[in-house]
Amino acid sequence: MKAKGSVFKYGDNVDTDVIIPARYLNTTDPKELASHCMEDIDTEFIRKVKPGDIMVANKNFGCGSSREHAPLAIKTAGIDCVIAETFARIFYRNAINIGLAIIECPEAAKEIAAGDEVEVDFDTGIITDITTGKSWQGQPFPEFMQNIIKSGGLVPYINSKNK
Repeated sequence: MKAKGSVFKYGDNVDTDVIIPARYLNTTDPKELASHCMEDIDTEFIRKVKPGDIMVANKNFGCGSSREHAPLAIKTAGIDCVIAETFARIFYRNAINIGLAIIECPEAAKEIAAGDEVEVDFDTGIITDITTGKSWQGQPFPEFMQNIIKSGGLVPYINSKNK
């Protein structure tokens, strides 16, 4: 499983209220949530993001409240993978639950720049910045987590096993 796309880059402590502002939590429609993704820190994000793009951030990405709306908004907006130095633990779990690929790699998160073209190989954990030619070793996903992501999240994965 691989992801390849252009990078949107953010800093430390991007919290769930920035990813999807609380004023939009009165909806559970993923497309409506996605239409407001990152708008408080990046007004151009939703107009520029394309399916398959990659989000890169520094430390503690997804901190704050425990809502699944945040990774759902990111995924539905078109982001295939989030690379960060570290993730808030509840965001990490919620991302896997809804089928958003994430990978921790401090070196890559620090060096990749906005607009770079990046490829992530989830089998090996290799992150390659095609723009600069640099590669880093991230933590590869175990096969069962890849299967959850391929299925679109934990519920679809479990449902496919019960058929």
